[in-house]
Amino acid sequence: MSDRKILILAGPTAVGKTEYSLELAKLLDGEIVSADSMQLYKYMDIGSAKPTKEEMAQAVHHMVDEIDPREEFSVFIYSEMAKKAIEDIFSRGKTPIISGGTGLYINSLIYKMDFSAMPDNKEGRKKLENIAETKGKEALHDMLKEKDPKAAERIHPNNVKKVIRALEMLEEGQGRVREFSESFVKTDDYDHCFIGLYRDREELYDRINKRVDILMDMGLLEEIKMLDEMGLTEEHISMKGIGYKELFGYIREEYDLEEAVYLIKRNTRHYAKRQMTWLRRYEDINWINLSEKTKDEALEDILKCWRGV
Repeated sequence: MSDRKILILAGPTAVGKTEYSLELAKLLDGEIVSADSMQLYKYMDIGSAKPTKEEMAQAVHHMVDEIDPREEFSVFIYSEMAKKAIEDIFSRGKTPIISGGTGLYINSLIYKMDFSAMPDNKEGRKKLENIAETKGKEALHDMLKEKDPKAAERIHPNNVKKVIRALEMLEEGQGRVREFSESFVKTDDYDHCFIGLYRDREELYDRINKRVDILMDMGLLEEIKMLDEMGLTEEHISMKGIGYKELFGYIREEYDLEEAVYLIKRNTRHYAKRQMTWLRRYEDINWINLSEKTKDEALEDILKCWRGV
């Protein structure tokens, strides 16, 4: 299977994944498959920090500009589309380079995930949502506690979506919700080399703050207004991304623009911290601190991992 290996380049937002994935695409004759939950949407170019036209021209990109933000999307759909792209890249003798920081998307490419255990009963889901709204989140969580105590221990009452999914699976007779560790059975479709990029916290946070300022200068607010005019609202999954939801609050006059920008920076820093927490769970990830290495040194370390040195 040595000729069927993917390179995964993961890390928190603003760490520099785009820059390094482009360099590696040149060095490994590769094509880039995005594992970013926002970049796959059309029209959302600025807020998602999508690669620029110049960057897109340097390497073939997949899973970017694929979905209308008004459409529903899921990890299952992502997995199907991304795996199809990976097979296409393999068929042309090139290297698939997975670049992104959305943990579930990465999981769906390297582990066997049972998507069949996700029922789609809209009527039943609505009833559960109504229970949460009328009786409260705790009442819904108590239902799960009664049917699957172990799942109730793992799932916080505030995570209504996850509680509902667990109850749906039990209702459909699909058994208890599998623990995170039980899902870590590697796919046998291909091998992988897993690289985790990170920076010292102060440097990363400074990069995040500066990037938000740059995105605002590029016209992020105008992009939000355009999406608003297209009929998108805070209820659409695509609009729940950081940058979009905060500026929607500004448009709705919930706070001023300065507060909106502050919230974007703060929420992005918090998100980067959550990304690192998620990525640390992978046992086979090879960490590279970009604060301590030159670009050439970091690339050499990545290539050593790729070659199995």
